[in-house]
Formats: sequence, C-alpha cells, structure tokens
Amino acid sequence: MRYDAAMTDDEWMAIAIAEADAAARHADVPVGCVIVDENGTELARGHNRREVDQDPTAHAELVAMRAAAVVRGHWRLDRTTLYVTLEPCAMCAGALVNARVPTVVYGASDPKAGAVDTLFRLGDDERLNHRFQARGGIQAEACAERLRSFFQALRADGQK
Repeated sequence: MRYDAAMTDDEWMAIAIAEADAAARHADVPVGCVIVDENGTELARGHNRREVDQDPTAHAELVAMRAAAVVRGHWRLDRTTLYVTLEPCAMCAGALVNARVPTVVYGASDPKAGAVDTLFRLGDDERLNHRFQARGGIQAEACAERLRSFFQALRADGQK
C-alpha cells in the first residue's frame, strides 16, 4: 500500500495500533506492527498470532517481517523502518538484526522482556554483524493502555 512519504511516526504507529487491536479480537496479546520502505511504501503489517496459530514465534514483528520478505522477494529488509507497539523481545530483536532492518520505532517499553532498550540493547551491540537505530515512546500511552486492558480482562476472567 502506498502512503504519503511524509507520514509521521505517529501516523505509522496508528496503523500498528490498529493491528494490535486485531490481535486482541482473537485473544492474542495486542501487539501490532507495520514495515515501511524508504519511499514511504508500506511493505507489510502484522499482529500477534501466537494463540490463533498456536505458534510461539508468531509475534507481530516476525509476522510482518515474513510478509515483507515475500513482498521484497528477499530476506534482507534493509532500507526499511519497522513500527511496533511494544518494544521487541530478544527473539524479535535478533530477527531484526538478521533481517538487516535499519530502524525500529516502538510504542511502549517492555520492562519484562524488552531487548532494544530496557533489558538488553541488541540493536546496538557491536559484537553483532548488524545494528539498528531505535526510537521508543511513540504513542506509548495508547500502546500501553491496550496491553493493560487486555491483561486486566484476563485476570478478571481468572486466566492470568
């Protein structure tokens, strides 16, 4: 999908938030993602699908990266920006390194599993063969509120 190349981080994050809402509709943790190339063209989007697919690797970032690689016809996702509503975990941050994604923009920090800024800094670890820039806090409250509401409802239902 083609968008105005001048779209802001907030506008792209709004698309990722819509994907997070899609995850919640099928009882997955509400995390959404969108990947954009250097021309402002959306390559792919995704949301958590662990529950619906019964796949522990079906995080929003991996779903979107797999789809973007198909669109590109190659596993390298250089010259892209990945927008995600929650700071990537170690698995996803490792995939970002391996896919050569240069820029990651995330909403809410993840104090339990964040591997971009909070617990680990995989994106700028000089021991790895690729590094990425990260910017956090974009629409952080809107992203965090979805997560709070989701887990609050699970606890109220006795599930967590």
